[in-house]
Amino acid sequence: MTYIDQLKRDIQLNKTPKRIISLVPSQTELLVDLGLESSIVGVTKFCVHPKHLRISKAVVGGTKQIHIEKIKALCPDIILCNKEENTKDIIESLEGIAPIHISDIYNLNDCFELITMYGELFNIKRTTSTLIANIQLERDAFQRQFQNTAKLKVAYFIWKKPWMVAASDNFIDVMIKEAGFVNVFEDDKRYPEIDLNNSKLKEADLIFLSSEPFPFKEEHVLEFQAKFPEKIIKIVDGELFSWYGSRLLQSYSYFQELHN
Repeated sequence: MTYIDQLKRDIQLNKTPKRIISLVPSQTELLVDLGLESSIVGVTKFCVHPKHLRISKAVVGGTKQIHIEKIKALCPDIILCNKEENTKDIIESLEGIAPIHISDIYNLNDCFELITMYGELFNIKRTTSTLIANIQLERDAFQRQFQNTAKLKVAYFIWKKPWMVAASDNFIDVMIKEAGFVNVFEDDKRYPEIDLNNSKLKEADLIFLSSEPFPFKEEHVLEFQAKFPEKIIKIVDGELFSWYGSRLLQSYSYFQELHN
């Protein structure tokens, strides 16, 4: 049977995949929450949710470096990848081992499309439809509560040395807007390097320091507070701003806590 992924690539499958390798942490969590944990045979070292998975499943490397022989030995029926998280070299090295499904996520519609695709691939359409509906309920409830709230401006830092922020054309920017904030770097693209004298930082009411990919700590909050004493500095849960899939169920209640 022929399926397509989010890069519009054709994928040929003779049966529902029962041996899955996931090279994307958020997609691994999604599989588990869809009831597919028993079908997962391989994950990355960054697949930290649920915590026990890296003990019970084979770890086949990271998102940028993989162990090809380990993957071959697991005889997967399908390998799940992502355009941004996995390199082109990785994708090419996996060709011939098993069909490869590649996600490409820029907004919520892409998230819902991917979940729907998994419903079709793994024959769990009812489960995926329920998940999408529940995420939409959480989103609608949040938007009703905060639709008339003034939108504060935020700078969202993802890295140090060099300082890097989330600008536009990425999923974090979408989630900043979903959370009811304005990204002061929305006129820039992707993840620009900046210095702390950047004029756009003066516009920000809030400075968010993400818990990932750089693990910002309280010492960094103090560093920013000394530089920007008039602004609110806060470490935020990077997973709830950047992980798509089932983690979206938790994002909107977290955004409500931020506003409160």
